[in-house]
Amino acid sequence: MFLRQLTYLVAIDRFRHFSRAAEHCGVSQPALSAAIRQLEHELGVTIVRRRQRVLGLTPEGERVLAWARQSLTALDGLRQEADFAHEVAGGSLAIGIMPPAQQLAPLLMESLRAAIPALHLDLTVAAHADILRGLAEQRFGLGIVYLDQLPVGGQFEVHELYAEQHVLVGGPGITLPGRTRCAWGDAAELPLCLLDRSMRSRQIIDRCFAEADRTPDVRFETNALALLHAELAAGRLASILPVAALPPRSCGMPLQVRRLEPSPTPAVGLVRVRQAMTSALMARCWHVASGLVLTDALKM
Repeated sequence: MFLRQLTYLVAIDRFRHFSRAAEHCGVSQPALSAAIRQLEHELGVTIVRRRQRVLGLTPEGERVLAWARQSLTALDGLRQEADFAHEVAGGSLAIGIMPPAQQLAPLLMESLRAAIPALHLDLTVAAHADILRGLAEQRFGLGIVYLDQLPVGGQFEVHELYAEQHVLVGGPGITLPGRTRCAWGDAAELPLCLLDRSMRSRQIIDRCFAEADRTPDVRFETNALALLHAELAAGRLASILPVAALPPRSCGMPLQVRRLEPSPTPAVGLVRVRQAMTSALMARCWHVASGLVLTDALKM
């Protein structure tokens, strides 16, 4: 039994005509008929009801057809896996991630490498607008950004990862108000270090202070998250950060954290340029990255 015989059988069921089925399969009609007769001989059953035109399959033929479809589908899946393995052997992926979400980078990279061990990753921390520009120019394959800042028009395909939450945070050398929660007015009384005004996260913070009718005491601004973490470790200043941007627990920094209320919860998600065709590598990376479950881990 050969796979081409199963292919011919599926074509016969589709066209119900030997000549049309043969034309579709790119063989002569006698060759197709001979292959089906050989299959019937090998299985010991009559598969096709024959007259001048094909009228259909016998009950035994219907069962063989179902088996043939399953076999060809399995073969097609095997070929796709083989093509994928070949394509990703030396594959690479560039990712743009905004500063407030960069603490997610190790988890994202670990997940991708577990699924595609030979994958080469190029990760860049950049502002929201620069990530969108990089995606449009195909310098990035994936981005992690605020979803409410995407342009309209369906240019991007998105997958929400989590809802961002801002908290007041300080090292052991500074006293924070409240026990677990505090108001924006209370936070305004503290000496603060914040991300600079080019960052969407900072714009959210400024709007919250404005709505509370308070002016914060900002002593230090930067676009580098590591510098904010250094100020927190020194105990000189407090900060307001998204939960995803807090220093990792592995760094051993003792922190005080207060939930700020009220606080907006903008959606942060995975983004890629919408395309009619996509590579097997990109499809696999998107599937893995969009499978991350972060909502519970990033709640306070």
